[in-house]
Amino acid sequence: MATDVRFSAHWQDVVNWLLGVGLYFSPLLFGYEAEETAAWNAHVVGAIIAVMALAAMFAFQDWEEWVSVALGAWLIVSPWVLGFSAVSTALLSHVLIGIAALVLAIWSSAEHGSGHLPAGR
Repeated sequence: MATDVRFSAHWQDVVNWLLGVGLYFSPLLFGYEAEETAAWNAHVVGAIIAVMALAAMFAFQDWEEWVSVALGAWLIVSPWVLGFSAVSTALLSHVLIGIAALVLAIWSSAEHGSGHLPAGR
């Protein structure tokens, strides 16, 4: 029962986990696996976002959210920094998931930054 409360209290982390998994598989799903730099970036950053979200779900620490904020910011700028901004599917998946991950991590940190569930939950 406590796990159910934990998951419902940290829904942002569950969504961030889904975003990380989605990013990891996005080269295959959206057909840009031949763009090695974009695919590599999606695999590495997607895996890290997913792991950070899992860590935050089970043992919340505020730093985990800030790692996700930094990764979200990286995803937003990475198509231009790494030179794959001409690949529209890679660009869109990185930027949109980056924005979502960044916003959700900030939101989760703001709501749960004390590391404890709110009283009465």
